[in-house]
Amino acid sequence: MASARNKNHDKNSPASARRAKLEEARRKERARERRSRVITITAAVVVLVGLVAGGGYLMSAADEQDEAEEQARTSPVSGEKSWDDLTQNHVEKPVDYPMNPPVGGDHNPVWMNCDADVYTEAIPKENAVHSLEHGAVWVTYNDKASQDDIKALSERVAKTPYSLMSPVADQKDPLMLSAWGRQLTVKSATDARVAQFFTKYVQGTQTPEPGAACSGGITR
Repeated sequence: MASARNKNHDKNSPASARRAKLEEARRKERARERRSRVITITAAVVVLVGLVAGGGYLMSAADEQDEAEEQARTSPVSGEKSWDDLTQNHVEKPVDYPMNPPVGGDHNPVWMNCDADVYTEAIPKENAVHSLEHGAVWVTYNDKASQDDIKALSERVAKTPYSLMSPVADQKDPLMLSAWGRQLTVKSATDARVAQFFTKYVQGTQTPEPGAACSGGITR
């Protein structure tokens, strides 16, 4: 009887109560840790699935972009004009070009800077033609072009190496794009052919001197 009373006393002692409380706290902590592990593993699985799916989407999107660019490079630009057998002599005098803006022919020995350069004043055509020889696209406009179109095209040129932009007051149409031997008139900066022209002709196969510098020339 004394032994039983001693055991009951031990169970009800402050030490026993503390041990029981500690054990209960440990049990709850182990349960929290298990839940935390389950949540962490579940989240990791969700992230992994998302990465796999997202990676597949990004790869698909990249493939589609590559295909679109390849199609733009290999397809003719609707409505463009072209000239072949253009001369490439260096001259230090004004040149009377048969088209305006010019797309090739004899030109100044120094190119116009065409490293995403936007000029707000007219530039020498003989220097700009040298830029075209290096594979640049030249965007030009007259006073009939809208400010919205000028702004949009300026932004495109400003982020495109091997391109330049300037006003040409006496050109026939408000908005024109030129590359060596190629020229396109558009009515709006949103015309889909603008993007195609850039994709096809910035350092395109028409370039007489691919890889030649577009910096280190003259600026205004």
